[in-house]
Amino acid sequence: MNKRIILTAAFFGLSAVVLGAFGAHGLENKVSEDHLETWETAVDYQFYHTVALLFLATFSRAKNSFIKLSYISFTLGILLFSGSLYLLSTYSLTNFGKPAILGPITPLGGLCFIVGWAGLFIATIKNKG
Repeated sequence: MNKRIILTAAFFGLSAVVLGAFGAHGLENKVSEDHLETWETAVDYQFYHTVALLFLATFSRAKNSFIKLSYISFTLGILLFSGSLYLLSTYSLTNFGKPAILGPITPLGGLCFIVGWAGLFIATIKNKG
């Protein structure tokens, strides 16, 4: 078990619950339905990859560099993908983060997710257990 991975996952899980509740109750009637759907997508992907991080913690004794790659990639993916969607969803309220700049960041986060899953796949193949 890797304490750093579990702490990261716990933080992302906690914040996903808070952000999900905020989206459902705090943003209702304040942003468009499209922006609410985008917010929900951000929360969903944050949760999916929080669970993936928890799974990585079970591999932590393997000392496999692909597990570290997956950890970094999933963490960056959550920050870039979900983070940019949160900012894009609330831009009409906050004017924080220009959509023209944030738009291209979202696919980079998605690419990080892909790299993380590929790393987990390779780590599993290389695992002797």
